[in-house]
Amino acid sequence: MIHPSAVIEPSAQIGNNVTVGPFSYIGPDVVIGDDCIIESNVVIKGPSFIGRGNHFFQFASIGEACQDKKYNNEPTELIVGDGNVFREGCTVHRGTIQDEGKTVIGSHNLFMNYTHVAHDCVIGNNVIYANNASTAGHVHVGDWVILGGMSGIHQFCHIGAHSFIGGGSIVLKDVPPFVMANGSPAVPAGINSEGLKRRGFTAESILQIRRAYKQIYRKGLTVTEAVAALTEASTADAEVRRLTQFIQNSSRGIIR
Repeated sequence: MIHPSAVIEPSAQIGNNVTVGPFSYIGPDVVIGDDCIIESNVVIKGPSFIGRGNHFFQFASIGEACQDKKYNNEPTELIVGDGNVFREGCTVHRGTIQDEGKTVIGSHNLFMNYTHVAHDCVIGNNVIYANNASTAGHVHVGDWVILGGMSGIHQFCHIGAHSFIGGGSIVLKDVPPFVMANGSPAVPAGINSEGLKRRGFTAESILQIRRAYKQIYRKGLTVTEAVAALTEASTADAEVRRLTQFIQNSSRGIIR
């Protein structure tokens, strides 16, 4: 159902069983997949490609031009997967040509009230942004990450899968997978063991992750020394290998 007061530009493509509420605007070059719900007073601009079953609450602004002063109206994109929820006042901006030219959001994520996803961010699946959480430009957020309310992530940071960022935290460097971070600036605060249990990680895998965390953060080693020790151990645990590879690939360095 499309409300009579909604404005949909002729070049927009609307899928089957889509609801568009009063006073919402769907701009040119926007593609909306099947079964999406767009409440009242939502703005979606393009080029944007929205998957199936997404729900946009009132006053969300999706696919707007970014706030980077270098942006000069280049035709960049927003790509959104399936089953995401964008609550009231959520803002998501398209990419820039200084990066890949697109902002990418996966599937089954929850963006609570007044959260912000800046240009060129890459967000995985099953991520939660609590109220007022914000990621600056070029940030990558892995699967199953939780960003606590009022938290902020510095541009170009990478947040590893299954990590947990405490409310009000300011993250200035990369956060490895499975790690809890808290504070301003954020520092490591153990592993996200409860989250891992809920997602079906075995007790043995959690134990190996905990041991790797201690090697990195509790033994007084440099990051290079800790990674070398973990690599030499030739552990069979895939999640520990994932952790060490993330650290080796970090360009900003990890929180300490």
